[in-house]
Amino acid sequence: MKFSTKAIHFGQNNDPLTGAINLPIYQTSTYQQIEPGVTRGFSYSRTENPTRKTLEEALASLEDAKYGLAFASGLSAINTILNLLKTGDHIIASNDLYGGSYRIFTKLYQKFGVEFTFADTTKIQEINKSIKKNTKILWLESPSNPLLRITDIKTAAKLAKKYKILTVVDNTFATPYLQQPLKLGSDIVIHSTTKYIAGHGDVIGGGLVTNDQKLYDELRFFQNAVGAIPGPIDCYLTLRGIKTLALRVEKHCENAKAIADFLSSHSKISKVYYPGLANHPNHDIARKQQKDFGAIISFEIKTDLKETKKFIKNLKLFTLAESLGAVKSLLSNPATMTHASVPREVRLQSGISDSLLRISVGIEDKEDLLNDLKQALDKLEVITCKTETVK
Repeated sequence: MKFSTKAIHFGQNNDPLTGAINLPIYQTSTYQQIEPGVTRGFSYSRTENPTRKTLEEALASLEDAKYGLAFASGLSAINTILNLLKTGDHIIASNDLYGGSYRIFTKLYQKFGVEFTFADTTKIQEINKSIKKNTKILWLESPSNPLLRITDIKTAAKLAKKYKILTVVDNTFATPYLQQPLKLGSDIVIHSTTKYIAGHGDVIGGGLVTNDQKLYDELRFFQNAVGAIPGPIDCYLTLRGIKTLALRVEKHCENAKAIADFLSSHSKISKVYYPGLANHPNHDIARKQQKDFGAIISFEIKTDLKETKKFIKNLKLFTLAESLGAVKSLLSNPATMTHASVPREVRLQSGISDSLLRISVGIEDKEDLLNDLKQALDKLEVITCKTETVK
């Protein structure tokens, strides 16, 4: 079964009772038992709910995985993986990653004695150099947030397996439609389903998928024990979004390519970060392991912070807001928004400048988005210096 067909049909059969073509929302907290301890497969909705079960099956199918788990948010999914660790364990993580991941690593699990090394995972020698006897997880983002760096997942996972280290890949930016890390050797894949999978900016959620039954059983235990699960309406909205994932991502990517080309040739733009550009340092790896290059672009304008704020205010179609992956185009300043919890010196060391802008390209008409960027840039003071595309 092909991706688009699975997204619509897998696990989402018509309701046998009424013939309804959409799965009912099972808005219930508990279930009648046949006799004490004998159920119809459901006893309490923190443990399992029919709507959530369908979502979990759908998430697994998108990655061609055996097992899926749904959560109340992307961070609750991340936290569940971290529950696998104990005091003294060590994680190697990408040094350019989501600010919420950095925060939960350093502000919560570090105080429990879990060690973290942040490395440039685009360089396999940096991963190798960071491995310790107590290393348990290699934590990758590819593409990374917000600098769109690409890690060779297959090579990194092969190295991790040599040392019996789990490879975890945050696949939120790429989506299962563009990239399937389990097939590249990873052990667990994370999604903030809030983003492209739900896709409409109206629900918060997270997901994990794996092919390892032992890992699944442990993760499912923590899912139930901690209870950070999505409600049935959230699951329903996410399932609705999944049905159009392939169509939306194709349009997202088409628009993003046009915008990346426009920005990289504009005289007022100094840096563009987008793996779809041929001169991006990791372009060849992205082309090898992804179906397309995604729809997140980061860039810097050749001006001061005052003019950058002027540019943001002059935009009509790009909404200044947190998050990404919605049908509507969004813009953020990572330093003050998504990565504000990362200390400034750490951000700068990773390459995240105070003036960096990140856009999540929506599915509006391509020409309208290009015209909006053009008119906002035209209103800025003219500054002349060479534009560069960087990692």
